[in-house]
This record gives sequence, C-alpha cells and structure tokens, in this order.
Amino acid sequence: MQADRFEATYLIETPLPPAQVAEVMAGEQSCGTFTRVEGETDELRQRARATVEQIDELESVSAPSLPNALLERKGHTGPWRRARVRISFPVANVGANLPTLAATVSGNLYDLGEASGLRLESLKLPAAYRAQFDMPQAGIAGTRKATGVASGALVGTIIKPNVGFSAAQTAELVARLCAAGVDFIKDDEVCADPAHAPLAQRVPTVMAVVRDHQQRTGKHVMVAFNITDETDAMKRHADLVAREGGSCVMASLNWCGHSGMQTLRRHTGLAVHGHRNGYGALSRHPLLGMSFQAYQTLWRLAGVDHMHVHGLQGKFSQPDEEVIESAHDCYTPLTDGFDDRVMPAFSSGQWAGTVPATWAAVKSDDLLFMSGGGILAHPGGPAAGVASIRQAWAAARDGVALADRAREAPELAAALAFFGK
Repeated sequence: MQADRFEATYLIETPLPPAQVAEVMAGEQSCGTFTRVEGETDELRQRARATVEQIDELESVSAPSLPNALLERKGHTGPWRRARVRISFPVANVGANLPTLAATVSGNLYDLGEASGLRLESLKLPAAYRAQFDMPQAGIAGTRKATGVASGALVGTIIKPNVGFSAAQTAELVARLCAAGVDFIKDDEVCADPAHAPLAQRVPTVMAVVRDHQQRTGKHVMVAFNITDETDAMKRHADLVAREGGSCVMASLNWCGHSGMQTLRRHTGLAVHGHRNGYGALSRHPLLGMSFQAYQTLWRLAGVDHMHVHGLQGKFSQPDEEVIESAHDCYTPLTDGFDDRVMPAFSSGQWAGTVPATWAAVKSDDLLFMSGGGILAHPGGPAAGVASIRQAWAAARDGVALADRAREAPELAAALAFFGK
C-alpha cells in the first residue's frame, strides 16, 4: 500500500463490464462525475483521482439483487456480473476528516445507477494516515485495569427490564449484580435519559452503590451508562459519570454519528462502549452496505474502546461465522505499529451453554461476555448465573465438556437444565 493512499475493496453486481463500473466508482468518489467537465485537467486527474487497482470477476447470476430504475429504463436484462473491485484514494482528498472518509468509501456509491448491488468489504489505511485519527483510551488493557480482571473473560450483564425502572430500582438491581460478582454492567440501548430514570438521577444513585461495593470489596464494577444524545448533552453526561467515579459510557454509534463520537472521545477519558444497534440495516443484504471489517475500522478511528459483535448461537440473525470474523477484526490492529485493538462485546442470547462455542472460536479471554437472561433468569439467582458462566468458561479452557464439569458445579448444572430446554 502506498503511504499517500488508502484502499477500499467492494463487491459489485452489474449488467455492464465490471471494469467500466469500477472506473465510474473511482471517478464519482474523487474528482469526476458521469462526464468529464471543464477544469478536470489531466494534471488534476493525475493528482486527485481515485485509481482502480484490481478487478476480479466472479460468477454471474440471472436476476439482479436489488432494483435499479436506471438499468430498468435502459432495458438491461443481464446477465448480472459480479466482481470484486479494489480502489485506492489519495489521502489528500480527505485528510483527517472521518465523516468525509466514510462518505468517500461509501456514500453515493450505494445509489450508483450502473450497479444492481454494491457492498464495501474492507478498508485499509496507511500507518501515517491512521495516526491522524483518535485512538482508544482504554481498549483491552485499560478495561482490564479498570475492572481489576487480569485474566479470564470479563463477565457482564445488561440492565433488565430495559426501561421502566426508577433510578432507585436500577441502583437496587446494580447492587445485586455487583454482589453477584459481575465485572461489567451496561444500560440497554433503548434506555438513555428516560423521564422515569433520568441520567441526572440514575448516575449518582447507581454510582453510590458501585462505590460502596468497591469500598467493601476492592472490586470496581464497570458500568456503561447509555449517554446517547445530542453532542453537547453527551459531553455533560460523560462529565457527570466521571465526577461520580464511573469508568465507562455507552453510545449508539449509528445514531450519534462519526462526528458525535469523535467529539465525545476527545472530551472524556472514560472508556467508550460502542453499541452498533442498527448495523443490520447496513449488513444483512450480501450485495448492499458494508462488512464489519469496514464498519469497525471507521468507528475505531473515532476512538471507541469496545465494539459489539453480537453472540454465537444467539438470538439475532447474524451467522456464527460473521460473529467470529467480527471478533477477530476487533483483535487486529488497523495498521502496523499501533496497538489500537478494541475489546469485542458478545451479547444477544448468551449464557453458560454458549461459552464453549465462543472459546473455540476466538481462543481468547479478551472479551466482554454479556449475558442478560442467562444471569438474571438463572433459577438460582444472579450470583448463580455469574458462577455458571465462569464455570463454563473454565471448563472450555480446560477442554472439558460442560456436562462433565456440571457434575461438580451445581450452578452450571442448573443453567444447563433450565436454559438447555
């Protein structure tokens, strides 16, 4: 990769020659449009135009993946050719401007008239360019330090019910969860600053019990308060969390936007828990949107510390292969020379029974294993739920089947009997 260019790789579908479409993509996302215009000199094109670096034609299909009015008006009937296209862009076109970087590698490409499908598959940056953007403030090492968990997976949970609890009721549940032995607690993405438990009340009330637990046990439980809001409000909320001795805030990435997350990152030293709710709108169609590799690259440039990847054998639509690949994306530095890895957060239907698949997939303890119902609905109570997950994790690491370990681990046995139905 050239030091003055970044690269994006796409999967495209078109009834036209893929090389022709690739040139349109390169022109549209740099200095050109559908036709050469006044002022677009050869010198300017040499300096500023994106360049098609590689085209690998794939299979053809008999029907388009997505509707396209322009192609329909022109009477194209296929075959619909698919290809993988790699394009490089001059760094100077964008600079250290994250929203414009996102607009350049995606943006209007999704509306391109020549394509019946287009997906951003990967994004690669030169080291000097990556250095111009924000870094995680906590990441994996900082999260472990804040929670005092030197080894092993961090066991976390989510406040349930999602909404409806008052500040006092929330604090009561947090106290129970701290006593149960969790390392991490987070708000649900739909509970930010509700009338029945505004952050101005919820943060001090919850942190009072967190501090009390820490004073009695020496254990700091990281609480990710959902401060999703407009930018100035998020800054105020983060300041409140910091004043109360908190260590983490959470925000819904897609709805706060790249600029909002950059502003939050630069304002606070707290760990930023990046929640990706809504990512399915960008990822579920195989010929539209973007892969998690490209998605998480953009958000890591905003300096987040944790990224959601959903969970194995969970309740959402992503196949396990995508979840595994997403976790490994989080573990991979964006460029050489930087430790900008972020901690993947596994969630969505996780319990002791999904631990072996998780360990087998990532072979790493550097993750947040978040279980809502798997802890809170355990028949023995939250403490037994936490114990069952830790027992399952130890068994997986030891290469022991859960059923065998359950003979000497009653909390795990109860979880298998209850949730395994």
